Amino acid sequence: MEMRRQHFPGRAPIDAYGNGGFRFADMSHRGSILVLPSGIYGWEPAEPPRVSSEDLGRLFEEDPAPELLLLGTGEDLVPQGPELRQALRELGVTLELMSTGAAARTYNVLLAEARVVAAALLAVE
Repeated sequence: MEMRRQHFPGRAPIDAYGNGGFRFADMSHRGSILVLPSGIYGWEPAEPPRVSSEDLGRLFEEDPAPELLLLGTGEDLVPQGPELRQALRELGVTLELMSTGAAARTYNVLLAEARVVAAALLAVE
């Protein structure tokens, strides 16, 4: 059986989160997700809840780059290292840290405003 990386090719609001996953576009996904203008991808950082620029590699390939990355760090806000913020700044992307729930809600508002935004959302139980 061939396992393929999960990918939804488009933008969609996050309908629900919790129980270790997310619901969007009439589908559910177990695990964390990376939401980009090019689509929604299954995503697992190497050492959650810490995220590195390597974990966000696909974000650095987006053209054009999103103006903002909402990083949902789980149930609680978890500070990230300065190297992540610097790498994003060099790309022209502003980083906003928040809980996963707050990040999902904020993403939906910005998506409705047609903003070019991305979200990296760690799954919560």
